[in-house]
Amino acid sequence: MSDENGTPDTPAGSPGGAAQGGGPRPEPLRFFGTSWVNHDNGYAARRAGVAVGSLAAAVAACLILRFAYEGIQIADTGSFVTVLVIAMFAICSALAFRNTWEGFGRRQDPQRQTSLRGLLAIGFVGSLLAYFFRSLTEAPGEKLHREEYDAAREAYERRTSRRTGNPSKKKRRT
Repeated sequence: MSDENGTPDTPAGSPGGAAQGGGPRPEPLRFFGTSWVNHDNGYAARRAGVAVGSLAAAVAACLILRFAYEGIQIADTGSFVTVLVIAMFAICSALAFRNTWEGFGRRQDPQRQTSLRGLLAIGFVGSLLAYFFRSLTEAPGEKLHREEYDAAREAYERRTSRRTGNPSKKKRRT
């Protein structure tokens, strides 16, 4: 462990990891750690908790947005501004939902994520809803991590089972 930030010294999925047998290690998921691999250590309860928590956060966010809407009504800014604000939150939430949902199935481009940061912050309700719906079927991001982990394990198995023994001591046919 690194003393500065509490992260492991070797990256997750590294071939020289500390997993049983010395193979690749699974990458931990937020709220789940590595319990997604074997669905143990309270995996079902964690999934239920994540689903309830993300739905509760989305409902709370909608209430906050309702207060913002009432503030706009009280300010009497006009119907154009009201429609513009509602459309902005609806469009940004839809884009955030789609981006978050796609992120569960494939790795995102870091530069694209950086450029979308503001849009995703405005559409945070969509991200929370995507998290809720994905947690009903699996841990969010589990499918992607499982595919990567299984591919790394297969590659490790191929590398380690390719040869046995020292090839220089092999008897030659005459």
